[in-house]
Amino acid sequence: MSVGAAVSTVGAERLPATVRTLSSLSRIDYADHFVLPTNAAATVEQWARVMFGDTPDVIELFVWRGLLGLRLSRTASADTVAGWQIGEQGDEWIRLEARSWFVAANLVVQATSDSVALGTFLRYDHWPALLVWPPLSVLHRRLVPGVLRKAATRIAAGKVRSKVPSR
Repeated sequence: MSVGAAVSTVGAERLPATVRTLSSLSRIDYADHFVLPTNAAATVEQWARVMFGDTPDVIELFVWRGLLGLRLSRTASADTVAGWQIGEQGDEWIRLEARSWFVAANLVVQATSDSVALGTFLRYDHWPALLVWPPLSVLHRRLVPGVLRKAATRIAAGKVRSKVPSR
């Protein structure tokens, strides 16, 4: 397996239009996009499930549900990834959606034959988002390259389920 270093872009205005348009948010107040060169092969939904699992782990629950208040599904489903609703997907991308009373969020995973990418998009609906997300975003930007590398390693090792949870 060939894996390079992840390259990041922060700021909606700095992202290519082709990436920005994958978000379902009416306004983007925060955006980042990380791209990892890799030849590990899987469907885009498999990439998303390897990155995040079918249900959120304890740390994801603490951040996503506890700190951000995101309403996530509590059970594994073919319609969700780690509790996030699958909003839409194409051949090379999948958009996960969640929201709370103060923030709406999209995670967009893209996969091609030579790279995998993760984009995070947020819309601040009420003032707590301005207090909560900026410090969390620092941690988020430190963790994402590792999430991508770990997923690439697992996919290259064949640790991918071919079947998703039933509907």
